[in-house]
Formats: sequence, structure tokens, C-alpha cells
Amino acid sequence: MKVSLIIPTLNEEKNIEKLLLHLNTIQNISSHEIIVADGMSTDNTTQIASSLGAIICNTNIQNRGAQMNRGVEAATGDIYYFVHADTLPPITCVHDVVKKVSQGAKVGCFRFRFDSNHLLLKVNSYFTRFDKIWCRGGDQSLFVEKSFFESMSGYDESYHIMEDFEFITRAKKQTQFTIIPKDVLVSARKYDHNGYFKVQLANLVAIRKFSKGESSIQILNTYRRMLNYRY
Repeated sequence: MKVSLIIPTLNEEKNIEKLLLHLNTIQNISSHEIIVADGMSTDNTTQIASSLGAIICNTNIQNRGAQMNRGVEAATGDIYYFVHADTLPPITCVHDVVKKVSQGAKVGCFRFRFDSNHLLLKVNSYFTRFDKIWCRGGDQSLFVEKSFFESMSGYDESYHIMEDFEFITRAKKQTQFTIIPKDVLVSARKYDHNGYFKVQLANLVAIRKFSKGESSIQILNTYRRMLNYRY
């Protein structure tokens, strides 16, 4: 099976080279494809990505869910694997998701660990092994079998934040969610810029508002008031 790795970006020139160099070391990566779905970056994100062999899908909207949907429209794979630009998936990620989908999995993710030795961030990472919605997030990356993604009509583009939570919540009503017991390495930059407890409080508020059915615009505005958050 062919995997389409889809990376939504917005001004990620500081991270995209590191990620793509990492992905290009995956065994048989040439049999798959890497798509960068860019939301009008004003830096050198797309130039760097193109020079490293990625397919560039330009969008005229800065909305991660919409960008990932546009990436899917350009994809030719049997499995869609969504990866954030500031993360590093396991070097075996393509093999792992193909194996799980071959065994019948429709949707799932990896666990994660932060690129930090902060004790409380290690606690956060530990809980990503559990199948609870509050333990999820796009940073863990997400794999979805093509026909299942189509049956779900993709990401809800009305969500300007927590698009992964919304998609996973719908998906879990249809099928079992698979957590692969390997770690994605996640940037701790949001915690570095804002502080651990401030980010945790903002996350809890966002999850509560999401569970109460508040609009994504309300959640996004609250999140931005609480944190230095750009995307």
C-alpha cells in the first residue's frame, strides 16, 4: 500500500527541513509520497520543501483542517498520514501504519514524547498511551485509511482549532481507534514560550469548551487570549 504523508504548514522554514530530511531516510520512501499543504507562508517553507522532494500543495487559507483536505485532494496513496511540521515520527512510521491498516485498522496515531526533559512534560507524554480523547492531539500524527477518510468526508473545515479532536471524535463512533506503541518526537516550543501551567490551563479550557459544543471560533479566540498561539 502507498502512503501519502501530508504536512500542513504555515511559516515553518525552521522546522520543515529537519522533518523532511528525517522522512527521506525512511526505507523505500520513494515508493510513497510527501505532500506539503501550505497556507500562504511568507517565509521559505515551500522553497525548502520543494528542494527536498516534497510535492507542494498551496492553499489560500490558513486553516489546518482545510489545508489537510487540500493535501488529500492532491494525494494518490491508499493511506493518509498527517504529520505536523514541528514533529519527528518514528523512522518506521510508514511500515507501522501500513502494517496496522493491513491488519484492518482504519484510523489511529502514535504516542508521543517531547523534545524536553521537563518532568511534567514526561507525565503528559505517558498518558498518550491511553485511548481517551483528552490524551489525543494532532502532534501525535494521524493515519487514516483512504476509503474511511472519504466516508468521514474529511476534516470539518469550520474548525479553526481542535480539528483533530473533532475528526477523532467522529471516527471513534464508527470504528476502533488504534494507538501504535511508538513515540513521535514533539516540539515543546509552545510550553517554552508560554510556560507549562499556562498551556495546561488553556488546553483544559479548550477541551471543556469543545465538549460543551462551543464554536471553534470561540475556542480559538479564548486560546489566543490565554497563550502566544499562532496556528
